Amino acid sequence: MNQEYEFNKLTKRLRASVGKAINDYTMIENGDKIMVCLSGGKDSYTLLDILLGFQKIAPIEFTLIAVNLDQGQPGFPKHVLPDYLNQLGVDYKIINEDTYSTVKRVIPDGKTTCGLCSRLRRGILYRVAKEVKATKIALGHHRDDILETFFLNMFFGGKLKGMPAKLISDNGENIVIRPLAYCPEKEIIKYATAKNFPIIPCNLCGSQPNLQRQAIKEMLQQWGSHHPGRIETMFRSLQNIVPSHLLDVSKYDFNSLTISSDNKTELAEFGGDTFDTFLNVSPCSQTLARLD
Repeated sequence: MNQEYEFNKLTKRLRASVGKAINDYTMIENGDKIMVCLSGGKDSYTLLDILLGFQKIAPIEFTLIAVNLDQGQPGFPKHVLPDYLNQLGVDYKIINEDTYSTVKRVIPDGKTTCGLCSRLRRGILYRVAKEVKATKIALGHHRDDILETFFLNMFFGGKLKGMPAKLISDNGENIVIRPLAYCPEKEIIKYATAKNFPIIPCNLCGSQPNLQRQAIKEMLQQWGSHHPGRIETMFRSLQNIVPSHLLDVSKYDFNSLTISSDNKTELAEFGGDTFDTFLNVSPCSQTLARLD
């Protein structure tokens, strides 16, 4: 009984988080056809499950199609996803593209395959979205993924750049949404475990040692463990940006900053409207004069 109660609370929290993200970023609109990218991992299973629940109660109408990209990984259990989706009665499409061989041929042993693998996968999914006439592409990235990407870009790319909850693809032909953007990974893990999703492990990228993303993940986990609430605060900061207090001249017009007429009047009453004048009457300048 207690387990059922806790699971219901967990379900309500996740649905509330997904609903808020969808509403905040207008992710789903009436008549949309959402292509849910299903990898066989906990995140995409959770995404599909929650969207199926919303589909039944939402005040708008939208359709779902689950799409899985079979990348030709050795030992990939091809029957798992079709069996699961047939059981649910969900419309789906399995794409067979041997990107695994391409990645293994191009990337030397010991090097990270994630970059090339994700680019190949993204291009294929964009193409498939047009083929199935999807209006939106839904990905299963969650709150922790977004924070990890932010720190990866800052530490290794020299950019304050995260992972947006909604974006238009580079070619301008697809809208990508991330309905799990507000969901903590730890809650998704609990949900996927309770739902007993047939998880398919990734043998290509998930098993690579010494990934930069893994190091960032461990750093954030330590922060969250030692300083409860820090993860939530950092995530809120991504939604509360002040460009005038950063240093990017392309995002804020520092050159056009001027003093208002009211401020000039106040400075004149003080005894001058220039920085030099202020220095001449300041205790600091008087001290410097004595030292001279």
